[in-house]
Amino acid sequence: MKDYLVLVKPRISMLVAVSTAVGYRMAGGSDWTLLTLTLIGTFLASASAGALNQYLERDADALMTRTKNRPLPAGRLKPGEVLFFGIACGAWGIALLAMTVNALAAVLAALTLTLYVALYTPLKRVTPQSTWVGAVSGAIPPMIGWAAAAGELALGAWLLFGIQMIWQIPHFHALFWLYREDYARAGFRFTPVLDPEGGSTRVQIAIHSFSLLIASMLPTYFGVVGLAYGYGVLMIGSAFLLLGLKASWTMADKDLRRLFFASLAYLPAVFILILVG
Repeated sequence: MKDYLVLVKPRISMLVAVSTAVGYRMAGGSDWTLLTLTLIGTFLASASAGALNQYLERDADALMTRTKNRPLPAGRLKPGEVLFFGIACGAWGIALLAMTVNALAAVLAALTLTLYVALYTPLKRVTPQSTWVGAVSGAIPPMIGWAAAAGELALGAWLLFGIQMIWQIPHFHALFWLYREDYARAGFRFTPVLDPEGGSTRVQIAIHSFSLLIASMLPTYFGVVGLAYGYGVLMIGSAFLLLGLKASWTMADKDLRRLFFASLAYLPAVFILILVG
């Protein structure tokens, strides 16, 4: 069972579930049964993406220090088992959303899965722009929650999408830089691999740390949430921007690691402020 838990990438799937719940509540959803069904369906779709990604990248995972002990490269699970598990999770999740929530939520979940597995995963070996495809895929879950509650996508859903998409750029560029040698061995064409001097990476981190602050302020600007959120996100967004600027200036591993861990706290903090505000 532990190996199947690794397949679903539990930390990512939990973040997906939390962001889905935030979208649901922000859209005014109050039916806890509907929320539960939405979360289960979305979690299964996310689990499918994680499993199918590891199925497709099993050879690359075997070449990287940080992934060589995953179930497939370590030989603890067979490829056919992982493929079946991934397809089953995706089918069950999307079917559950379609039958118990609504068609829009199911379509968005299917779109997330398709972008991640069919585009982002193979494009990682082709172009550094794959990061943006992955960012779009990873930013859709709040929209699934919104769609579940409202049956449509209003401005608030797109604002959540924007925050979560931009957040991924400094988050993943910090990670890619820290493990650039691993990714190079696996043949992934991320920006830090193609630009070992770090010029492009530092620009991406600096620009999108600033863009994240702006995007995070927009829900207050458009009146979707109140001033309490605006003041709170201004403080944490400014702190994150300073970390991003420092990391982009020094490109030191310790500063990029600090930025990466700060990014893990940033999004949950924003979600809490949204729910409170």
